[in-house]
Amino acid sequence: MSLNKPTKKDAQRRQDRLPAWLSGSSWGVTTVMVAVAVFFLITRNPFLPGGNASNREGSPVVEAEVIEAPTPAALPNIALPELTLPGSISTITRLANAYTTIPNRSRSKASEYTVQAGDSVFSISQEYNLKPETILWANYDILNDNPNMLSVDQTLRIPPTDGIFYHWKEGDTIEKIAQEYKVDAQTIISWPGNNLDITNPEIAPDTYVMVPGGWRENQQWVVPTVWRPGAGATQTISGPGGCTIPEGGLYGTGFFLWPSMNHYLSGNDFWSGHLGIDIAGPTGAPVYAADSGVVVYAGAIGGGYGNMIMIDHGNGFHTLYAHLYAIFVGCGQSVVKGESIGQVGSTGNSTGPHLHFEIRYLGQFVNPWDYVR
Repeated sequence: MSLNKPTKKDAQRRQDRLPAWLSGSSWGVTTVMVAVAVFFLITRNPFLPGGNASNREGSPVVEAEVIEAPTPAALPNIALPELTLPGSISTITRLANAYTTIPNRSRSKASEYTVQAGDSVFSISQEYNLKPETILWANYDILNDNPNMLSVDQTLRIPPTDGIFYHWKEGDTIEKIAQEYKVDAQTIISWPGNNLDITNPEIAPDTYVMVPGGWRENQQWVVPTVWRPGAGATQTISGPGGCTIPEGGLYGTGFFLWPSMNHYLSGNDFWSGHLGIDIAGPTGAPVYAADSGVVVYAGAIGGGYGNMIMIDHGNGFHTLYAHLYAIFVGCGQSVVKGESIGQVGSTGNSTGPHLHFEIRYLGQFVNPWDYVR
């Protein structure tokens, strides 16, 4: 007898034969069991409000056990092998720069500068990127337009730009000052550092105003030229170094040697406010006659020059040597080109030893750079 495997139709027929009440009760039991499961899930869930019985009011709270981390054991002191570099290593050394560079950006306000040893109006102007005339004009009350009057510890006004740094007086007007210093009035009004109201530019007396690009003539104090007899001039210099110049004497060649061993500057160059060059040299260094001629002055003189020698070369040329430490020649004496006539010094108004050297032709100042060889 063989057994037949029940088919889907047989199962369906059995299902159809079950009473209706039994099928409905099974669904009811299932619903109750799901509801009980959900109740226990909610009441025992610690993350839901009131879900954990142990966390509800009046129930004991279980403290979490704190487990301390174990103290690490001390590491053994193990000696490392010495580092051995393979071959040679090339390195580049960068030296620190101890000097501060003044920014190139424009300034709108004036500043002050205390003169140090070795300074000149020319070197100070270069430091602040200004023309030397600007420094000279801004300090007329101190220097009187004479750069040789500069001395250590003086406090100078440094304008913010090239031009005239003007001390405003009672009765001054912008139009008047602009005309005097050869600029447009709007240039003064619009300069940011002046802080003027362009609709009503009023300036209080006793204040300083920048006149950008302003210009004026220098009021110089210079040693007058002394001529030897027969030159058609009778001008002389009074003072301890002057004398009555004798007839005759040596004449120059018209070509000039450097009057010192050094051929470079240590102070002022040749410019409109300084009609000579300041040649570098230590105190006591020899000074030579740049060309042959007759000494027409040898001694101390005013105007900041200190000890000074002037030579008339008999051909329209004169040379002048100032701030000397010592003088080896006398007034009226003939000297030969290249002869030692004195020593470099710092007499008169000077911030350090140097030789102030001038060349004049027919009484006019010429640039020594164009003549010395």
